[in-house]
Amino acid sequence: MQRRNFIKTSVAYSAGAYTLMNSGLLNGKLGMYKDMVLGHGDFQYKIDMHWGALNAQQVPVKNCHEMVQDSQGRIILLTDHTQNNVIIYDKSGKLIETWGTEYPGAHGLTINNEGGEDFLYICDNNLHCLIKTDLKGREIFRLPYPKETGLYEDESKYVPTESAIAANGDIYVTDGYGSQYIIQYDAKGNIIRTFGGRGEGEEYFDNCHGIAVDTRNGKEELMITARQQNKFKRFSMDGKLLEVINLPGAFVCRPVIHGDELYVATIWSEDKRANSGFVSILNKENKLVSAPCGSLPTYTDGKLQPMKQEKPIFQHPHDVCVDDDENIYVAQWNSGNVYPIKLLRV
Repeated sequence: MQRRNFIKTSVAYSAGAYTLMNSGLLNGKLGMYKDMVLGHGDFQYKIDMHWGALNAQQVPVKNCHEMVQDSQGRIILLTDHTQNNVIIYDKSGKLIETWGTEYPGAHGLTINNEGGEDFLYICDNNLHCLIKTDLKGREIFRLPYPKETGLYEDESKYVPTESAIAANGDIYVTDGYGSQYIIQYDAKGNIIRTFGGRGEGEEYFDNCHGIAVDTRNGKEELMITARQQNKFKRFSMDGKLLEVINLPGAFVCRPVIHGDELYVATIWSEDKRANSGFVSILNKENKLVSAPCGSLPTYTDGKLQPMKQEKPIFQHPHDVCVDDDENIYVAQWNSGNVYPIKLLRV
């Protein structure tokens, strides 16, 4: 069973000071941006210079893949470091606890409140499955590769990246690093349908990296990432394509719905250039309205012009979490084992 590691808040605070400036992010140059306002329009931010940095010897991270906020207001980080896959902070960045040693490919993290209790859904690339746990790390079940669909020769072709949970308990899993299908299960893990996959046409995918249930139109719909295509695709809950949102130059990760906006970590920009990420914020009409660390969103004849990084604060942002004060936490992949960066709404 998974090992849990409780650490006192006072120790966590001193450990944060030990790794000043978020483990030397950007070779210690982050300080030059401490008073800079990032973003555009109504969505502007400053960097919190000290949030979340820990003692890397005691609480190491590898790739910081995704983050969520639980019903207690705590911030939960998923990393693929098997000393502590799950790191739980309070909103000030102080460490509460860690757990998890069994998820070498921990990638997707979804939280869902069920009957007043929060549960986590973890997609593991290496284990080729979805794992449901409670907030103490106790496993509820695993969903293995969907052999019964007949779409897969073996489990190696199934590399899930994200999940989303509907109000009725249905579970949607994106096979974003595998065969590009979206698999819909009922709450008990029985397969209802599949859609997507590789192919020609907008109903198909190239890197369906993320998924979210979107209720901004007054009903449940699915917002799904097509990262290599620089797009989001909106689907009905039964897998019918409704809309395509083009984001040229932006290689987007999973959609995060908060209020009337869609927030997303853009891992690369331009022609998939390394160390070129930024954050993107879309309004209820799915128009890009702010891009912290990115170029000014500009529409010409109704079409968004290609986006790119303008301020080299982020390297490869992989996910965002928006808290109840509308601050943004940015987790990064392949960025020197750095802890997340917090952007304070101004």
